[in-house]
Amino acid sequence: MHIPCLPFASTRILPELRWVDLRSPLEYARDHVPGAVNIPLFDDAQREAVGTLYKQVSKGSAFDQGLIFAESAMPELLGELLGRKIEAEEWQPCFEQLGERLRGGQESVDLTTELQAQAPTLALYCWRGGMRSRSVAALLEALGERVLLLDGGYKGYRSWVLAQIEQLAVPPLIVLRGPTGVGKTEILVRLEQECPGSTLCLESLAQHRSSTLGAVGKQPVSQPSFDTRLLQRISEMGPGPWFIEGESRKVGDVILPVKLFEAMESAQHWRLQAQTETRVRNLMDDYLTSAGSVDAIREQLSMLERRIGQKWVGQLDQWMEEGRAAEVTEVLLERYYDPLYAHSDERRTWSAHFSVEDPKLIAKMLLERASI
Repeated sequence: MHIPCLPFASTRILPELRWVDLRSPLEYARDHVPGAVNIPLFDDAQREAVGTLYKQVSKGSAFDQGLIFAESAMPELLGELLGRKIEAEEWQPCFEQLGERLRGGQESVDLTTELQAQAPTLALYCWRGGMRSRSVAALLEALGERVLLLDGGYKGYRSWVLAQIEQLAVPPLIVLRGPTGVGKTEILVRLEQECPGSTLCLESLAQHRSSTLGAVGKQPVSQPSFDTRLLQRISEMGPGPWFIEGESRKVGDVILPVKLFEAMESAQHWRLQAQTETRVRNLMDDYLTSAGSVDAIREQLSMLERRIGQKWVGQLDQWMEEGRAAEVTEVLLERYYDPLYAHSDERRTWSAHFSVEDPKLIAKMLLERASI
C-alpha cells in the first residue's frame, strides 16, 4: 500500500484534512501546523528516554524501548485518532508485523506523491517525517484508514513558513501609536468588530505587550509559533490598508519579519491621545485582572524603581503591597514610559490625530481609512 507524502504547500488544497501532530507535548507547544491536534506517540519523558538510549547506547536499544512505549500507548492513541474504541485483536497483529518489518530494516511504509482515489482524511506528521509518523500511518492503513504524511514532517512545514516570511507581501498599513495605556490593542479589537479582516494585532499574536511588564498575565509564544500565527492571520486578512499597532522590531522576545517592519516604518502613522486618568484605568484593567498579576508586577518593580531614581527604590513595591496600584501606574507613566516613548516618537510625521475618549472614534478612524 502506497501512502501519499506531500509538502505542506500541496496539502492546502485539501481543506477537509484533520491534522495530527504525533510529537511530544513540549514539541507541539513550541509550534505546530495550524489546527493540528496533539496525539503524541511518546510523552515528553518517553521521548527523552528514547533519545538518551539512541545517543548513549545504540539505535537498536532506542528502537526496542520506543516499541514498548508505542505499544502501551496504542489503544488510547488509536481511539483518539479514529474516534472509536479499537480492540486489541484488531490492531495488535498489524502492530507486531510492523515491528518485525522495522527490526528487519524494512521501511514501515511505501511513499508516493500521488493522492489516492479517495482523498485522505488524516494528515500525520512528527519531527522529520520519520519513524513515528510513518509507523502510525502504516498501522492506520492496515486498519483501512486513508491517511497522508507531511513531507519532511514539522521541519518541512517550518521551512515553508520561513520561505513565506522571507517573501511576505505587505499592503499599505496604518500604524496606531500613542503613549502607554492609550488602549491600542482594545481599539484594534473594536475596529476588527466593525471591519473584519482589517487589523493585525502583533501583541495578541505574540502574547506579550511589548514592554518591561509585557508578559504579566500572558503566556508569550516562541518565535516559530509567532511566525505560524502571523502567517495564519495574514491569510485571513482583507484588502489594505491594514491597521496595526506601532512596535519596535521586537515584541517581547519575538522578532518581526523584515518586510513587515519596513512596511510599518514607511506607513501612515496615526497618533492616539488620552487623558492620564483614562490610561491608568486602561492599564489597571489590562494588567490586574489575572491571578498572580500583582506578584508578577512586584517581581520586576525593583528594576523600574532604579531606573526612575534612587528615591523610588522600594517605594512602588510598598504601594503595590498596600493596594495603591493606581498611584504606582501614574508614577511609572510620568517618570518612565512617557519619556521613553516620547523620545522614540519625536521623529514621526503624523497623518492623523484621534482622542480615544471620542465616542465616535471608531467611525472616524474607518472613515479616514476609506479616504486613503
